[in-house]
Amino acid sequence: MEKKHSPVRQRLKEWYQEAKAKKGKKRCSLDVTSCFAPLLRWVISLLPRNIGQIALAFDATSIGDKFVVLSINILLAGCGIPIAWCVVKATEPGSWKPHWQQLIEKLKDVIPESFDVIAAADRGLYADWMYQMIVDAGWHPFLRINHQGLVQIPPSDIWLPLADIVQHPGQSWSGKVICFKTNSLESTLLARWDDGYKDPWLILTDLEPNSADALWYGLRPSTECVYRDIKSDGWQWHNTRLLDPKRAERLWLAIAISTLWMVILGGENENQSPLANLEQLPPQHVAFSKPPNPKPLRQISCFLLGLLSLIADFLNDIPIHLHRWSYFPNTPVNQFYYPNSS
Repeated sequence: MEKKHSPVRQRLKEWYQEAKAKKGKKRCSLDVTSCFAPLLRWVISLLPRNIGQIALAFDATSIGDKFVVLSINILLAGCGIPIAWCVVKATEPGSWKPHWQQLIEKLKDVIPESFDVIAAADRGLYADWMYQMIVDAGWHPFLRINHQGLVQIPPSDIWLPLADIVQHPGQSWSGKVICFKTNSLESTLLARWDDGYKDPWLILTDLEPNSADALWYGLRPSTECVYRDIKSDGWQWHNTRLLDPKRAERLWLAIAISTLWMVILGGENENQSPLANLEQLPPQHVAFSKPPNPKPLRQISCFLLGLLSLIADFLNDIPIHLHRWSYFPNTPVNQFYYPNSS
């Protein structure tokens, strides 16, 4: 049955409004936090049966002087899916600690105990209380820190500058440490400085030094793709005219589910794409100038590929569908999947 544009638009608008702003009796407000655990269960149910590792990213993004969105994103195939979030006014004073605590509380009992979970965050979000919250949730913190500060390497009681752990590109180090003279933290420090990077990666985790790899932090930049997909590449969130944080949180539920849908469609499409047939090319072709790559870099993100696939389906009258995730490769035990690109 066809509906006119105006009634449909009004129904969608009322979906993110609070109860008192809606017309009619028995209206209610959506408590978006009640959706975080079911959303994460849904994502986990879509993963292949052989997946036993999950990477989460903690991050904050701002929309001008309107909002700051604190979000926990699950990282998949070079993309990220928001699974828990809180929207605060950009000028609102106060600590973010209670917000992060609530988000972790909503998710901590959802992921099966058999899963290995790393929770990554960039330097701006490091705090000793966040490290402990992640550990208490049964996850493994993977928190990047600045190279300012001091560190002890037991059994020595001498404080050394963090900047001295790796001093040149090409160096790496890992070991048990006591980090920071103030608010000290006993943890494992993973240090790595790759060529082409301005600064080294210094990462604190509770994993044993021989059980973790600093390269896993390379998963976290996938969360940057989350905001690109939510903003300019996809849902144009940066152009929102909403002013109320609670309304924005409800809108983010639609954004999160839509993002999940696009990434899955893109993964299906990528998985079904035929491999390049090099046999038909002449020997002098540029394709033979480099060694073959068994995992070729993506030319387009899973999100954008999914969005294009959806548009193509609409143009070809193909029904909307959401199949089981079929992209993830087989992953060796105790090794996190390191994506080729975003």
